[in-house]
Amino acid sequence: MNVLLTSAGRRSYLAEYFKEALAMAGRGGLVHAANSQPGPAFPAADRQAVTPLIYEKGYLPFLLDYCRREDIGMVVPLFDIDVPVLAASRQAFEAAGTTVVTAGPAEAALCNDKWKTFLRLKEEGIGVPASWLSEEDALEAVRKGQAAFPLMVKPRWGMGSLSVYRAEDEEELGVFVRKIRREIRESYLKYEAAGHMDRCVLIQETLRGQEYGLDIVNDLRGRFRAVSVKRKLAMRSGETDAAETVRHSGLEQLGERLGRLLGHRGNLDADVFETDQGLFVLELNARFGGGYPFSHAAGMHLPYALVKWAMGEEPEPEYLTVRPGVRAYKDIRICRWPEGTQTGNANHEEK
Repeated sequence: MNVLLTSAGRRSYLAEYFKEALAMAGRGGLVHAANSQPGPAFPAADRQAVTPLIYEKGYLPFLLDYCRREDIGMVVPLFDIDVPVLAASRQAFEAAGTTVVTAGPAEAALCNDKWKTFLRLKEEGIGVPASWLSEEDALEAVRKGQAAFPLMVKPRWGMGSLSVYRAEDEEELGVFVRKIRREIRESYLKYEAAGHMDRCVLIQETLRGQEYGLDIVNDLRGRFRAVSVKRKLAMRSGETDAAETVRHSGLEQLGERLGRLLGHRGNLDADVFETDQGLFVLELNARFGGGYPFSHAAGMHLPYALVKWAMGEEPEPEYLTVRPGVRAYKDIRICRWPEGTQTGNANHEEK
């Protein structure tokens, strides 16, 4: 079975994990990495493809044709902006014999939109930070004593630490809201925010406590199978840089509840704070997150489990289990581009 990682970017480790998974499963197959331009993950994959940009009209036809031509059995999107686009086309890919590993269209849209995430989880009685879509509403909450500075200001759609600021007072709040709107217009987030520029900035209360990352695993039928809990030790550019796997019954129960609620395929990456008031879900990502390698280092092998499920088989239980107390750190490596590596080509223009 062949696997395609879209928007592969810097996730060279995932290409390596999936190559290992195919070898472990004993059925053969190649790992393909796709991106709108060559990147670090390309040399780690068996095959490479340069795609149109995600929001170009030719993006989905290119991928569908590629999947048919290369006999791709499974597509794994690795970028937030890619997830809802591919989720909305799951049936078209399935008609081509390809399984898209992510949430369904509605659930993918919920995860990508932090305001929708806030509303849905609040409705379910799950702890979430107080949030507002306007300065006026946030300031009204402050005046009523329902909130206090500092407040976090971020794009309603977005990932990592892109355009995330901490406002210490009313003046900074106004400056950051205007700044983020301008930065959204100048980045890929303009596509997500199209038609919502007056409601594209999210203001949230600042959470104080210990931050955790959860890898919430469902099988390809959307059934909950496992959860890994990681205590975050260090962050860099909005991504976990160091973490330790732990046992935490409250977070494990929360992870199972979220997995059953979303019914996604594969991994659901969740950021959760534990405060004096309880557990609060900060955001959800229906994809492999930057914190997955810490679960992998502790014994989980989700790529192998996905390959086995795609073949109609069940993975050994140990590959859906993590050992607590495993501390790991990310490193920086230089990836040399192998001579003669072919990248494919896509003729595309910015629309």
